[in-house]
Amino acid sequence: MNKKLCALLMAGLFSGAAAAFEPFVVRDIRVEGIQRTEAGTVFSYLPVRVGDTLDQNQASQAIKALFATGFFQDVRIEAEGGILIVALEERPAIARIDFTGMKEFEKDHILKAMKEMGLAETEIFDRSLLERAEQELKRQYLTRGKYGVKVTTTTTPMERNRVGINFDIVEGGTAKIRSIRIVGSDNFREKDLLKEFEQTTPGWLTWYTKSDQYSRQKLSADLEKLRSFYMDRGYLEFSVDSTQVNISPDKQDIYITVNVTEGERYRISSIKLAGELILTEEEIRALVPLKPGQVFSREELNETTKAISDKLSERGYAFANVNAAPEMDKENHQVAFTIFVDPGRMVYVRRINIGGNTRTRDEVIRREIRQMEGAWYNAEQVRISRQRVDNLDYFVDVTVDTEPVSGTADQVDVNMTVTEKPTGNLMLGVGFSKEEKLILSGSISQHNIFGSGKHLGLGINTSKLNRSVSLGYTNPYFTMHGVSQSVNVYHRTFKPRSSTISIGDYESTSTGGGLRFSYPISEYQSVGAGLGIDQTKIKVYSTSPQRYIDFVNEYGESNIAVPLTAWWSSNTRDSAIFPTKGVYQNLSFEVATPIGDLTYWKSSYQYQQFFPLSKTFTLMVNGEFSIGDGYGSQDDLPFYMNYYAGGINSVRGYASASLGPVDAKYTDERLGGNRRVVGNVELLWGLPGYDRSMRMGVFLDAGQVYAKNKSSAKPDYDDSIRMSTGISLSWISPIGPLKFSIAKPLNKKSGDETETFQFQLGTIF
Repeated sequence: MNKKLCALLMAGLFSGAAAAFEPFVVRDIRVEGIQRTEAGTVFSYLPVRVGDTLDQNQASQAIKALFATGFFQDVRIEAEGGILIVALEERPAIARIDFTGMKEFEKDHILKAMKEMGLAETEIFDRSLLERAEQELKRQYLTRGKYGVKVTTTTTPMERNRVGINFDIVEGGTAKIRSIRIVGSDNFREKDLLKEFEQTTPGWLTWYTKSDQYSRQKLSADLEKLRSFYMDRGYLEFSVDSTQVNISPDKQDIYITVNVTEGERYRISSIKLAGELILTEEEIRALVPLKPGQVFSREELNETTKAISDKLSERGYAFANVNAAPEMDKENHQVAFTIFVDPGRMVYVRRINIGGNTRTRDEVIRREIRQMEGAWYNAEQVRISRQRVDNLDYFVDVTVDTEPVSGTADQVDVNMTVTEKPTGNLMLGVGFSKEEKLILSGSISQHNIFGSGKHLGLGINTSKLNRSVSLGYTNPYFTMHGVSQSVNVYHRTFKPRSSTISIGDYESTSTGGGLRFSYPISEYQSVGAGLGIDQTKIKVYSTSPQRYIDFVNEYGESNIAVPLTAWWSSNTRDSAIFPTKGVYQNLSFEVATPIGDLTYWKSSYQYQQFFPLSKTFTLMVNGEFSIGDGYGSQDDLPFYMNYYAGGINSVRGYASASLGPVDAKYTDERLGGNRRVVGNVELLWGLPGYDRSMRMGVFLDAGQVYAKNKSSAKPDYDDSIRMSTGISLSWISPIGPLKFSIAKPLNKKSGDETETFQFQLGTIF
């Protein structure tokens, strides 16, 4: 045997006819040429052992096995006096990966994606993987509309059998969609159809939304929206025949053409019910909005089958199957539907399992669940249960799934899984508002003490206008029936004299506390009552309005009030931060009992409703009315409890607290009043990519404050309702809620204080 064996074996591998040689017994195996690879690794892949008789076939298999590892770019087998010599040339390792000219993507994100492909530092260099990575990088640029991108890869040999890889990228410009044509649409205007598309031609916001950049996936979604548009208007035979996407020679412009066939418009001839109905026909018919003679709508048909299925699930039929079978009359362009109802078996809930709550006690979650174990399954109760647990705000995520019990046909388990989040909160904040100037705040709170669901919080706020310290404790389940208990104490000062706000000069210092109880009367409504005590000290000045001075002269500089409060609240909004639908109402009444020094009463009512106009737009309507007065020997409401209006939280465009009666002596100071009315109408929409944290709006505000006692007020003050309009922006920022508005008063009167731009930063909405 000699070193010609290698050449003979390689010829056999690639030609299929190896030259014959004499087999020999392997007395020893020697590995040569390895630097990084351990000899043991080579032996583990080598199908030859000491003592084996090596023939031509075994030698071929050994070479194939070592090549298959991917570690080596050359493998040679030699023999000398019964010693098998395995001569190897290792593939180089990747020393580094660099990018030149890449601005569109973050380097770390691309490196992470390449690592998942097997192309990363310290990995064995594989040219096929490099080519694959290059093509994938180009594909990523194409998804961003950069069709002129050029990617050049170079490999540089380095010491210790390593290579450096560099991707040289010329990104080029982003191609824009210059036109989208819909050919074959005879019954609808093209511009109305294009409103259904997410992809658009360049506009004033497309630099941010990127909607003018072509994407095959987005085009498919847009075509499905177009199909739904026609199907919801009766065009059952609508079809998209073809789409053409053309790119200009300079790869900067894209032209999209969609060819469609609308077909005929179909009306409903009849709707029949079949199957095991369970529900009465009247109940089912009430869930069917479609009527004979009206234009067919696929959306309404889908809503019908879902409504029937949901109704059955409320009766215990968790796996009901409801389908609508069409029967088309193409000659008369009519369609008849038969709704087949298969309720399946009635099932009940064997067990409700809670998982994921490592800190929150099981009972805290279970007391919010409305579906009972051992009761018939009710999908609506399960939905409400999930929503109530989510509303606790103790969890990042709450999921519910229904699992059939193995071996039974009429039992299910309801599995609720929660993902807990930190419920302790330590905050130090700095804010600013036009009225209160610099605001410093700090608070420490725990919304779920020891997993019990109870809340404890301490808050400190200071600004030029307000300073306060408060401590509060709430037990949401003071009794097993859901009665909640709240206790709070506070100390606060109010100094309009030292701020730019338009209220008459005075200072007040209040110390007090209260005990409140609330009781839920339904899933969305609650009533409550409370008793408090408050001591307020008043300081007036020679520049104070006369009615302020008169109040202090009559009732003294320090007064104690013992208010009794009662309220009713209803809330069906789908979010506490950015609602899109639902109604919020609150009616409250407060009366200072004769036990204290003051006797007065106050009442207020707020109605707020959100109307979802589309997936993007929401209409908000809000109305508030407040009134108060003295009773018994007290003629008026204490002046420091007066109502005010104007500013970003009531009537935007007018300075804060600037509406209402004006002091007769100091005509730039507002007195407030015992009645306030405010109304707001606002069209709201979320910004793309920030739907959960940022929202814009166009609004119309109206409001005014009225006084019962006008003896110290300017007699010629025009107390007509003030109105304004403008745009708004709300943002839940990392530093806290922000609110901005640009408003224009619509009926400004002489002496009114107006502000075009208003904002709040770092305070609660």
